[in-house]
Amino acid sequence: RERVETSVEVIDPDVLEGSPEFARRMKWFLNYRPDLANLVSRWNIEGQGERRLFSLLRGHRLKKILKRMLDETEFLSDFGIRALSKFHQDQPYVFTTHNADYKVDYQPAESNSSLFGGNSNWRGPIWFPVNFLIIESLQRFHHYYGDEFKVECPTGSGEYLTLNEIAAELSKRLSNIFLANENGQRPVFGENEKFQNDPHFKDHLLFYEYFHGDSGRGVGASHQTGWTGLIAKLIQPK
Repeated sequence: RERVETSVEVIDPDVLEGSPEFARRMKWFLNYRPDLANLVSRWNIEGQGERRLFSLLRGHRLKKILKRMLDETEFLSDFGIRALSKFHQDQPYVFTTHNADYKVDYQPAESNSSLFGGNSNWRGPIWFPVNFLIIESLQRFHHYYGDEFKVECPTGSGEYLTLNEIAAELSKRLSNIFLANENGQRPVFGENEKFQNDPHFKDHLLFYEYFHGDSGRGVGASHQTGWTGLIAKLIQPK
């Protein structure tokens, strides 16, 4: 079965001890190619549990990224991480070339152009594959940094969480897409009266392709169990 990998890995000491050839090559890079070794964060510095971190992100860079990602006026939605910052709703990115303007703005649901067939939209909605990789990466970073490494979440709230707690918060927000709210309505069904209230439909969930960046409404194909089915892993991670 194919496995999706994140861009961060944490190596336990017993793995290094059991892989002498890998350890030898790692030391070679540290000694003879410091220009390359310096691009990879802290792989020669032991973290929690004597673990090693392999990532392009150092702690201070990670905090700068998370400051934007966990901002509810930008990427953080009540239902996960948006594909594009909501900042661009009022401040679109414009690229001008050959007397023509090309604009990218925040579109939380269906695309407003025929680009990519007019259905898929990566300019605002919530996509499960990306969110899942973010959550898994945060868990791995926590495995290295531990509970002392905390980040404000949401940005501007004054509340600081560990990376593991942030991962759990994102999992909770993604779960809220499918769970009934205080009014008994499931955000995934939006304003669809039949799906929200008909007893033959309301408890039979659909795994949409992606989700509205503000409301959590399901968008696109309604049978994307391949990646939206990752919700099962987030609800029961063990």
